[in-house]
Amino acid sequence: MFIVDNHNPLPAALRGGVVAIGNFDGVHRGHQALLARTKEIAKAEGRPWGVVTFEPHPRSFFRPAQPAFRLTPPSLKLRLLAALGADFTSLVPFNLELSRLSAEEFIAQELVQRLGASHVVAGFDFHFGAGRKGNAETLRGAGLQVDVVAEVTDENSGHLAFSSSNIRNSLRQGQMRQAALELGYDWTIAGKVVPGDQRGRTIGFPTANIIVEPGVEPARGIYATMVREAGTKNPLWMGAGYFGDRPTFNTNRTFLEVYLLDQSLDLYGRELMVSFVDLIRPDQSFTSVEALFGQMKQDCEMARKILTNYNPAPYPLAQLQAAGKI
Repeated sequence: MFIVDNHNPLPAALRGGVVAIGNFDGVHRGHQALLARTKEIAKAEGRPWGVVTFEPHPRSFFRPAQPAFRLTPPSLKLRLLAALGADFTSLVPFNLELSRLSAEEFIAQELVQRLGASHVVAGFDFHFGAGRKGNAETLRGAGLQVDVVAEVTDENSGHLAFSSSNIRNSLRQGQMRQAALELGYDWTIAGKVVPGDQRGRTIGFPTANIIVEPGVEPARGIYATMVREAGTKNPLWMGAGYFGDRPTFNTNRTFLEVYLLDQSLDLYGRELMVSFVDLIRPDQSFTSVEALFGQMKQDCEMARKILTNYNPAPYPLAQLQAAGKI
């Protein structure tokens, strides 16, 4: 998949395509339906297709003191879009200049000049441009063909609408299977392994420590996780993951730590993809390291039991994730 930015203009062979436009945080099943429609139109018209999205998320730009809970940081979002078959993605920098562009100026600059877009696909509630005054009619008025995708709901859950906000709420409550149902894959944190304070190693549970982006806030606790090294064909590893503040040690810092079951690997500096399958228990404080050690042994056995019996959901991204292809 070709990445379009200020340093990489879209090649001529990919111009004139069909583009989906939106934030696509999470690339959840609602987004996937919109992207599938984009791909379908492109195939019928014999054109390439791609995605226009924004970085950072507009919420982060307008409220920098309140970090947004991003479901998919840029690197993971791009992996998911590539897995769904997009020919290109245009990463539009969301900054003060962009926020002041009128809808008509945005169309001319980002869709016509940068991409030569012929057809645009957007969600029913998508607005753009200064004051959010642009909509589907604005796009049509600029001479573009436009398809609007209606709200996508889950027929098996009382027609619950797929939304990034609902998924964040599920994650905050530790409802990982509900989040996976809406995402269409297991929610994942990607990041490089950094040196920790070695406490886990001293009690027999060496962990991989990953720095978490500000704003990320799933329920604090112990999780059954599947782990793999990004960008490699290495197999998936089963793990017990911890997200929390280590209350037993009074650290006042948030950690993501993963203990790999049945593995002894040097992971420093490697980028890992940690997929959260299910919550084992909420975070808690222990009166002694010995009590913590005993509980960790039980947690690992529970993680093994959950993961051994785990079957990925029957959705394209879940299947690709289980095969280690994202």
